[in-house]
Amino acid sequence: MHKSWKEYLTKEFNKPYFSELSEFLKEAYETQTIYPPKSQVFSAFATDLREVKVVIIGQDPYHGPRQAHGLAFSVSENVAVPPSLENIFKEIHADTGAPIPNNGNLKRWAEQGVLLLNNTLTVEAHKAGSHCGRGWEQFTNAMIKILNEDLEGLVFLLWGRDARSKKTFIDEEKHLVLEAAHPSPLSAYNGFFGCRHFSRANEYLKAQGKKEIEW
Repeated sequence: MHKSWKEYLTKEFNKPYFSELSEFLKEAYETQTIYPPKSQVFSAFATDLREVKVVIIGQDPYHGPRQAHGLAFSVSENVAVPPSLENIFKEIHADTGAPIPNNGNLKRWAEQGVLLLNNTLTVEAHKAGSHCGRGWEQFTNAMIKILNEDLEGLVFLLWGRDARSKKTFIDEEKHLVLEAAHPSPLSAYNGFFGCRHFSRANEYLKAQGKKEIEW
């Protein structure tokens, strides 16, 4: 993780809820198949806190083999692009004209200041939502509060019910909040397709004199 997060993360790591979460995860990694690998759980925080421009909040990591690597919605180059990410790429293409990538690794976004943060940072194999309610949500809420308070002019992209519940921690006078349905095939046609979040995010960044994201 980037050193800019160290102070904030250390503060959370020392809280009782995180100690309980750590004990749960220690046993889970020893006895079950958990994603992502331990070394990649905090990959989202490799993005310099001071350079964050856009925040995308996912639900929990992909729960299939070799998919999750610590960035919300992202998979490694050699892994098939999941349906939700396919729909994200389709919307980007329709919105901005950008070509659809040949792989699903979103590290290129993270390097431009897009924080790809899941609500829950770990999951048991083949069991979506299995680590909900264990403390990750409190951790994620704390990170969103930090972003909200310490930075100005961020774009928060909230897709789906879980992500939209985070709106309560965001000051809309300081930041742009864009909401839509989740890009899952089950809901993408209920408001994700056509949301134009990617061009709207760039318009907002440009108006503030910030470099736009190359989606």
